[in-house]
Amino acid sequence: MAPDASDPTDPVLAAAAATGHPFEIVPCDPDLADTAAFCEAYGYGLDQSANAIVVVGKSDPRVYVACLVLATTRLDVNGVVRKRLGVKKASFASADETSELTGMQIGGVTPYGLAGTLPLWIDARVVQVDQVIVGGGSRDRKLLVPPASLAALPGAEVIDGLAKDAAA
Repeated sequence: MAPDASDPTDPVLAAAAATGHPFEIVPCDPDLADTAAFCEAYGYGLDQSANAIVVVGKSDPRVYVACLVLATTRLDVNGVVRKRLGVKKASFASADETSELTGMQIGGVTPYGLAGTLPLWIDARVVQVDQVIVGGGSRDRKLLVPPASLAALPGAEVIDGLAKDAAA
């Protein structure tokens, strides 16, 4: 059964709907949920696909942020992210930490429905595409959204230079 975009009991879909922007649910095979496999199987370009990545600042107490970057770029963890978190060391959160913080598995993590305490930093390149495909909260779906929907999320901040070209 296809998910109902108007299901108020689904926190991801409720958060997407609350932005006031349209979105499309794109079902996918959970085995193809990882970005490169999904794009190849379903005909989306890496330049229109964005990855939600949780980063941990290794301080006491530990600090976390969710970052959203295009699949054609790589998150500047040791530069921009570390400095903005105000820590000496930062790294990708483990799969277990990511799941604990978001309630989602890697391959399904989305900026929609994140815990209110987790800030969302969006690389400025993400908001420059017409439509972007992001995780759907589980490995069996993605969401196709206008970037304005992402920028409208609570706690979202669009940041220039959050990611670098993948080749750099």
